[in-house]
Amino acid sequence: MIMEQDNQTYYIIYCISQFARHFNITLKQAYAYLKRHKGLDFLYECYDGEHLQSLDDAVEDLSVICQRNGGALVC
Repeated sequence: MIMEQDNQTYYIIYCISQFARHFNITLKQAYAYLKRHKGLDFLYECYDGEHLQSLDDAVEDLSVICQRNGGALVC
């Protein structure tokens, strides 16, 4: 169970990093944006399926989820 939580945590950190890189923002900005616009909630809730996709797909999915929740960054 602990290893599964570690894997989920590492995956989410990596997604935040890729999101920041894609949109050319800092990690702090990416984290705040994803938290404010429900992207982090999405990653936690959908981890089982989302981690099987490519990171490019994850960034795109995060962009869509955040847009639906008031975010302005578009892939």
